[in-house]
Parts: sequence; structure tokens; C-alpha cells
Amino acid sequence: MSAEGLWTRCNSCGRILYKQDILDNLSVCPSCDFHFRLTAEERLAQLCDGGSYETLDDSIRPVDRLHFEDTQPYSRRIQDSQKKTGLADAVVNARGTIDGLPVILSVMDFRFMGGSMGSVVGEKIARAAERALEERLPLVIVSCSGGARMQEGVLSLMQLAKTSAALARLDRAGLPCLSVLADPTTGGTTASFAMLGDVNVAEPNALIGFAGPRVIEQTIREKLPKGFQRSEFLLKHGMLDDVVTRRALRDFLIRALRLFLNRPR
Repeated sequence: MSAEGLWTRCNSCGRILYKQDILDNLSVCPSCDFHFRLTAEERLAQLCDGGSYETLDDSIRPVDRLHFEDTQPYSRRIQDSQKKTGLADAVVNARGTIDGLPVILSVMDFRFMGGSMGSVVGEKIARAAERALEERLPLVIVSCSGGARMQEGVLSLMQLAKTSAALARLDRAGLPCLSVLADPTTGGTTASFAMLGDVNVAEPNALIGFAGPRVIEQTIREKLPKGFQRSEFLLKHGMLDDVVTRRALRDFLIRALRLFLNRPR
């Protein structure tokens, strides 16, 4: 790797940082605590015991049913994202353990078309909930998404109802769903499964909402409060259960899982 490739700039404080120092700090800026985005693989490795997990539903792949085209065909966008990320779509399902407790996980990856929710994402979230129900296991969802995938039109919007219904069945069975919201979690993702956990927590300063702040300001013609739609603002106004730093997230999930499962240490 070249010397130039060893360094990066923090998106928040602007400091030039040694990349390895960021990685050693769970991809959090050691200067200002800015939380860099994680890949699904990185997130799963951080949460699961020993970084080990088994991926599920890998064979499900998106299809361009509407033959949608904007500046380029949707089919080409899919191929480009798959090549760039090595993923089939914007979410990875997995089975793993957290502090020895078996769990099903669904983790989104923003690199794949902005983590947008199309038919495959909705199907995989629903399958994760169904598998958790079948195996009587807790479900952990980590969201990082720009919302519904516009290239799939109404097929994407149908996933809001589909994922919500799957989580409702899990809830009726008394099985916990822990939802973690990373930056950003917006649009149809927020309007469905991301906010339907038994516990909803977010990483610091994550953008969370349905419409973006600029759209809202233009619609209501008013200036929004400082920090509007950020994690801390939502926590203050009762929309989240907690804001948890990445360093504390695994321990938080362990405590929550043991509480829901009535398995004290």
C-alpha cells in the first residue's frame, strides 16, 4: 500500500488520521469519536463471538422486474454494486452467538446502492424474522439505509408491509428483536422494520428519519431545530431507547439479550 493509502481524513473534525488507528478503534475517530460507516462484514465481526458467524440466504439475488432505467439500467447498477461490494444485495443475514447466546442477525451495508431496500432486502429481513421464530431465537437488525429503492417502484414499497408483518409475528411469539440504527437510517427503512424493535438504539449522531431535513424545511417553510433527526435529538424526544457508542454496543446487546431471555450471568 502506498503512503497515501495509509491515511484518511475524518469526515467530522477534518483531522488527517492513520487508517490503522481508526481500524484499531472500531472505525471510530480517535480524535472526535466520529463513527465511520462499517461494511456488513465488519459489523458482524464486531458483534459476534470471536468474529465468527454463518451467513444465510446468500442465494437470493435482485432482478430488474420493471426494466427500470434512469441514467443507466437498473440491471447495470445491480451488477456494479455486486462487483464493488462482493454482496448479492444490501443486507447480510447470519447466524451467530453474542456472549454465547445464539442469535439471528440482519445487517445492512450502505455501499450497495445506499443500503436501499428492494425486494431482496425485504425478503431477507422477513426470512431472518421467520428463521428466528422457527428456531426460537432473538433477532438483531442493524440498519444503514437511504430508504426504499426507487428503481423497484411499488415492489420496494411492498417490503414495508412485508417486513413489518414478519416482525409482528415475532413479537406475538414473545421473541425479542433488537434494532440498531446507524448513520443514516431514513425513508422506508425507518418507516418499517428499523423502528419496530423491542429495543431501538442508535449510534451517536446518526441521521434518522423519513424525509430528509432539507425536504421538510422546504415543505413547512420553517427552520428546523439544531440537531433535528440526529440520534441525540430523537432520544431526547422519546423516539429511541438509547444512544450507544460503538465501543459499548456489543455489551449493551449482551445485557439486553440476557434481560429478555431471563438469563443472568
